[in-house]
Amino acid sequence: MFRLDRVSPDHEDFQYLIGLLDQDLWNRYPETQQFFAPFNRIKLDANAIVAYSEDSPVGCGCYRTTEDGNVIEIKRMFVKPEARGQGIAKEVLSALEQWARDEGKRRAILETGTNQPEAISLYKKLGYEVIDLYEPYVDSEESVCMGKDLQGDERNYL
Repeated sequence: MFRLDRVSPDHEDFQYLIGLLDQDLWNRYPETQQFFAPFNRIKLDANAIVAYSEDSPVGCGCYRTTEDGNVIEIKRMFVKPEARGQGIAKEVLSALEQWARDEGKRRAILETGTNQPEAISLYKKLGYEVIDLYEPYVDSEESVCMGKDLQGDERNYL
């Protein structure tokens, strides 16, 4: 079993997990991560969630509201390798989407990469569709951008 806690983006456990995520991204994208690293910094107005298994942080995710005001961008989704396959990422993403719905947000977008087929598969199962690349990913051959309407779409895809 695991639990999900809403936390601030500067929370120690969230910061620990995104440190692990950054290491993973540098391993997967050694040539391009240096360009995207500045865009992965999370501001304090983001909404963050940490998943815990027996009080140990095992997964996380967050979102920020875009300039549109009705759209959120999902960021910093990560589950520790030893905790994968338990549905943690699905629950974190579902909780982030519900949080956004509760705030009246209408759409979620995200960026992932071609070297993360497990993430692409999860997002597709949860109703995300590939969309045009958005800034700052427009010229990135390794980026995959996806989107999903949130209002009126509370189905469980798995």
